[in-house]
Amino acid sequence: MENVKIAFFETEAWEEEYVKKQLADCQVAFFAETLSKDTVGQVKDVDVISSFIDSPLDEELLSQFSNLKMIATRSTGFDHIDLEYCRKKGIAVCNVPLYGENTVAEHTFALILDLSRKIDKSIKRTREGDFSLDGLRGFDLKNKTLGIIGMGNIAQHVARIAQGFEMNILAFDLHEDKKLAKKLGFSYAPFDQVLQNSDIVTLHVPHNDHTHHLINAKNIGMMKRGSYLINTARGGIIETNALIEALSKGILAGAGLDVLEEECFIKEESQLLSKEFPKTCDVKTLLQNHALLKQENVIITPHNAFNSKEALERILETTVDNMKSFLQNNPINIVQK
Repeated sequence: MENVKIAFFETEAWEEEYVKKQLADCQVAFFAETLSKDTVGQVKDVDVISSFIDSPLDEELLSQFSNLKMIATRSTGFDHIDLEYCRKKGIAVCNVPLYGENTVAEHTFALILDLSRKIDKSIKRTREGDFSLDGLRGFDLKNKTLGIIGMGNIAQHVARIAQGFEMNILAFDLHEDKKLAKKLGFSYAPFDQVLQNSDIVTLHVPHNDHTHHLINAKNIGMMKRGSYLINTARGGIIETNALIEALSKGILAGAGLDVLEEECFIKEESQLLSKEFPKTCDVKTLLQNHALLKQENVIITPHNAFNSKEALERILETTVDNMKSFLQNNPINIVQK
């Protein structure tokens, strides 16, 4: 691989150190900027490029490369890449399909534990010099029922953690996997039954036309009185007004949210770390007056569930593995051959 030329765009200093060590036999160039008409002139002869979603890799840009064989996007999504052009020119495209399943699952339980043991309220009170226990009584997770909506990779990690707390697990998914249910120790149930019988409901579905306002004014009243709702998926899955009303009526005892409906459109979580994102989305202004921020029984984190050191390292590790495998004629994570 010593004659292979690779260009990385949208990089940070810590990424360079790792890549240089892993691709020591290649000629690697790094750019903090996006790949654009202003930067492409410096890398027209490279064999491989790696960028993030802020680099629009369209035909006009890609046609300027003379020897491009592979694009390794450091993202799960790849709609910023002209796949049809890549197909015609024989340019392979690889992505990072998974990187934060356990990370988001752990944050899900961080929210659950915060609510069940009143961690946030306890810390605030102690810092004020008040060591009384009034209003700080929590509840055990053991023998409580956790309802999981959507049983993808993240939700499966949530189920494994719940087993460690000796919780009962109900799950709803459009595609039931009986072997998986037996392996992880949960039971499938219809959507309404999950809402009606769960002490805590946690959402792990993508946001699309079918899941928009999946939790809404028509069905939130079905939830077990005094239950809790957790959302580390996408804000649009919950109808905000319905959630506020359910909290005010005591249908819900509380909620743990890493996402809110009013957030800007986010293709994937690592986009939030992009230098370009704050320029296009002023989240602080959008959310600073949000009614849910003022609710004492609501815990809100700033779309941070994915954001662990290890998850970000996995993105880079997978990208490098994609490159090595492709250059050794054994490609992985191919989205376009």
